[in-house]
Amino acid sequence: MTVPRWLRLWGQRLAMLHVARGVWGSRVRGLPQWPTLLGPTRALSSLAAKMGEYRKMWNPTEPRDWTQQYRERFIPFSREQLLRLLIQEFHSSPAEKAALEEFASHVDFCTLFHYHHILTRLQALYDPINPDRETLDQPSLTDPQRLSNEQEVLLELEPLLAQANFSPLSEDALAYALVVHHPQDEVQVTINLDQYIYMQFWALGQRVGQMPRRSSVGSKRGFFKSSPAERRYFKRVVLAARTKRGHLVLKSFKDTPLEGLEQLLPELKVRTPTLQRALLNLTLVVSGVAIFVNVGMVVLTDLKVGTSLLLLFFAAFMGLRASKMFGQQRSVQALELAHMLYYRSTSNNSELLSALALRAQDEHAKEALLAHSFLARRPGGVCGPPEETSQWLQSEVENWLLAQSGCGVTFNGTRALGHLQALTSSIGMYPPQGFPKLEPLATVTSPQAVPNNGSR
Repeated sequence: MTVPRWLRLWGQRLAMLHVARGVWGSRVRGLPQWPTLLGPTRALSSLAAKMGEYRKMWNPTEPRDWTQQYRERFIPFSREQLLRLLIQEFHSSPAEKAALEEFASHVDFCTLFHYHHILTRLQALYDPINPDRETLDQPSLTDPQRLSNEQEVLLELEPLLAQANFSPLSEDALAYALVVHHPQDEVQVTINLDQYIYMQFWALGQRVGQMPRRSSVGSKRGFFKSSPAERRYFKRVVLAARTKRGHLVLKSFKDTPLEGLEQLLPELKVRTPTLQRALLNLTLVVSGVAIFVNVGMVVLTDLKVGTSLLLLFFAAFMGLRASKMFGQQRSVQALELAHMLYYRSTSNNSELLSALALRAQDEHAKEALLAHSFLARRPGGVCGPPEETSQWLQSEVENWLLAQSGCGVTFNGTRALGHLQALTSSIGMYPPQGFPKLEPLATVTSPQAVPNNGSR
């Protein structure tokens, strides 16, 4: 059998691997109107109303019903770490270890083709609106055409984010993040909701503890220095936002606190916190009084300058001094914000699509490995009603992950069972006969300059 024919047949077999047996299978037929796009992606008027509710609260510390709003789905182990743990606990004999490693190789082979196909389709949809495109320019799109393309990209992106185990942040959580500022965030920003058409955040890897040093803002500067406090933050955050005068922004960040989501948006202004403004104003008043007493009174008595003229000059001088002090303060804060975002940013735009496809493939493989190992130990295996089997799998895996990592993870037993069943039907076909084996990449050495015989 020729390689192209085998690849076509293999692609047909891989149709069973479509991630959405519950996720990808629910793909949208036709494009909905913009307000209903992306489910929780917001009609911003509703978001503004929720922000008003949080402004009336006294010192809220987390969004309302946060434990019900956010469910952690990310498996906090790499594929290699998970494989080692499963071998130690369930596959200790050499034969069982070899069987698990063979199954893991089979999973990698199958998911590689599947997610490559998904990524290729997603990049083809995104290319006309990619702001970082390095190829020749295409005919410019009208704003309605661009919005329509963005809708298609985001609709295709939703199931990929779900398989990558990102959790969408609710409108209530975003309203909390836009209103509440942590006291140790000396750099604060503000946004104008009227400038945005939509915004949406997804997150994974919730942690409560001290922030990594380079991801914190203003923790070592200011009038009062204090030890870093424990904060609620996420290991990864994905942002999709669109301003009225801009384009779709896709970005990914690491180690982002819940109260710091506002700092990731594209259109924002740095503002000085209330306490710092009060201290700066107090400094201005004290220094102004001292200057007026020591200099102004001398000018008033010796130079015979009128009181009104002196007060006018003094007010202009203090206004310029205040403008300079607040301008310098905002410049320092803007530089510090840019420095923080430099370390937090992980990928943008088309590179983010590749990173999400790779992460979804990794999570797909981890779910299949967990389902394979646990169901092999279950009396009766996968026999019985699928609902009962998936519930048993979910409960067992969640308890095991909690014991191994200390993190509470919501495991999708139904999806993992579907992954395992799709993979099992094609087991034993890896590696396929006739599949081309490529040579490893050769080391490229820089060509050395050839000496010129005519040079002296």
